Amino acid sequence: MDPRFLNVVVNGDSMWPTLKQGSTAMFERIDPNSVAVGQVVLLDHPFRGNLRIIKRIQSMEDGRLFLVGDNPDPTASEDSHNFGEVDVSSVIAVLVPQ
Repeated sequence: MDPRFLNVVVNGDSMWPTLKQGSTAMFERIDPNSVAVGQVVLLDHPFRGNLRIIKRIQSMEDGRLFLVGDNPDPTASEDSHNFGEVDVSSVIAVLVPQ
């Protein structure tokens, strides 16, 4: 497989219904500065470096991203509502559209 691409098994319901628990999602490594609002990104958790998370970019300003889960249940996602904005450099890859 091309090293630009990562297959990630989804763990949890924060991105439901876009990504379902147990499904495999393909991500592409890109220059973090090329991300855009609305994209789904893979990154290391800002406080738990051994945990990778998948979130959607809700807003972006001055190289800082506000990330959210897609699940409409506000208790289903640990995201920027909990840990604040993250630096764009923390993005590892973006979801490849299916």
